[in-house]
Amino acid sequence: MKLIIAIVQDEDASRLVSNLMNEGYSVTKLATTGGFLRAGNTTLLLGVDEDRFDGAMKIIEKVCRSRKQIAPSPSPMAGSTGAYVPYPIEVMVGGATVFVLNVEQFIKL
Repeated sequence: MKLIIAIVQDEDASRLVSNLMNEGYSVTKLATTGGFLRAGNTTLLLGVDEDRFDGAMKIIEKVCRSRKQIAPSPSPMAGSTGAYVPYPIEVMVGGATVFVLNVEQFIKL
């Protein structure tokens, strides 16, 4: 058995959970916050048997595509110390960060 820990952008989370559940996967959803853009993200926990692992990963890859987004970035204001004026920059968002762990024992009470 494997434990999949998938960290995804909030925008993708609902669609991903729906797709996984429609295919018979049990999912635990945790609200988390990322550090880079300080934006909300979602951490999903899935316990899957070895023979269903590839199917779960394909769903994650299909739903969680990387895309470009405009985000404000602070820049120092000319002539002022400590003053910042945000200007937009293009960043890549979306996708998924996935950790896979081997599970020695699974107990459901």
